Amino acid sequence: MAEFSNIKALTFDVFGTVVDWRGTIIREGAEWGRAYGLDVDWAAFADAWRGRYDPAMARVRSGERPWTKLDVLHRENLDAVLEEFAITSLGEADIDHVNRVWHRLDPWPDAVAGLARLKTRYMLATLSNGNVAIMVGMARHAGLPWDAILGAEVAGAYKPEPKAYLSAADMLGVEASECMMVAAHNYDLIASSKHGFRTAFVNRPLEFGPGKAETPMADAGFDIITDDFGDLAARLGC
Repeated sequence: MAEFSNIKALTFDVFGTVVDWRGTIIREGAEWGRAYGLDVDWAAFADAWRGRYDPAMARVRSGERPWTKLDVLHRENLDAVLEEFAITSLGEADIDHVNRVWHRLDPWPDAVAGLARLKTRYMLATLSNGNVAIMVGMARHAGLPWDAILGAEVAGAYKPEPKAYLSAADMLGVEASECMMVAAHNYDLIASSKHGFRTAFVNRPLEFGPGKAETPMADAGFDIITDDFGDLAARLGC
């Protein structure tokens, strides 16, 4: 614990680290299927939708298109996936409801209790590519006890751009070295560590479906590698 005594804030990736985007889309997809009379492989649908996530943000990062928040990118990607799956029967209100599933993502089983423990000692903030409305909606849906909603929209930059990380530390009033980035993704932790953040990798073996887990890079030197937020809390003295 002494090695983390200077940590004042924990910043969190959210999609996949705190919440189960794939499982939620599959679960809600079954509901959409019954409501709208759709016969769809919802796991494939979720994967296809998520597969357009990084390429859409890359066009913003590169300057190919101006700053565009994730709700808009998700909707553009959804329109393309609906066409790909030959889903033509949904009205505008229905499509908007489907798109807002990202505001209703379910937490991993350990997330809420673990965050509550961590909050007794540290400031907790999102550091997500999701825009503020997504993060607020998700927090209200899942009971996520954030102290601050930070990340891409607040910074005007998508991770892994430096501004996304550095602005979060600045807005929390702490040095980067006093922040620990918590994520289930190597790229996020490696990028944040380059700017002075401490790092905690949380294994989420089912994020992308069975047998598709992202594992921590052996040579990345992450400060903590853990399987759940309860263990993370214990290792950080909570």
